[in-house]
Amino acid sequence: MRFIEERFFTSKQAAQIAGFTLRHLQYWRESGVVVAVITETGTGRSIYYSEGNLVDLATMVYWLSVGFTFEVGREVLKTLKEQYPGLLSDREPKRLIFVKEPQEGVAKLVEFELEKVVAAWAKGKFVVPVWLDVIYGRLRERVKG
Repeated sequence: MRFIEERFFTSKQAAQIAGFTLRHLQYWRESGVVVAVITETGTGRSIYYSEGNLVDLATMVYWLSVGFTFEVGREVLKTLKEQYPGLLSDREPKRLIFVKEPQEGVAKLVEFELEKVVAAWAKGKFVVPVWLDVIYGRLRERVKG
């Protein structure tokens, strides 16, 4: 989804746009949730985030805002990126569901269909909504603002 023209953002800008603190950003970077573009300059080091990084960060913020733990958010983001490479930069955001088998630990992403959600819940599976259109909408508004 190209709503930003190949710009890069400082840590402060990335935190403000995605909607959380610099400390969160540092922790998420150290935890491997987001891998920033790092440029050596002079005697120090400046850290910059790409538009793809902003989408990753906004995705985590969204999941935390709906009540999921950091660990769940990180797992869902990792699965999303593994199963659907490039999806977070797709021009037509999708609605997916993340489904995890409680005993087997197997996780997968599937296209959202209400019947699939109900069937998964009925079987006791862990289900997380992945509303990329909502995430992108929030991010677009913050970038414009």
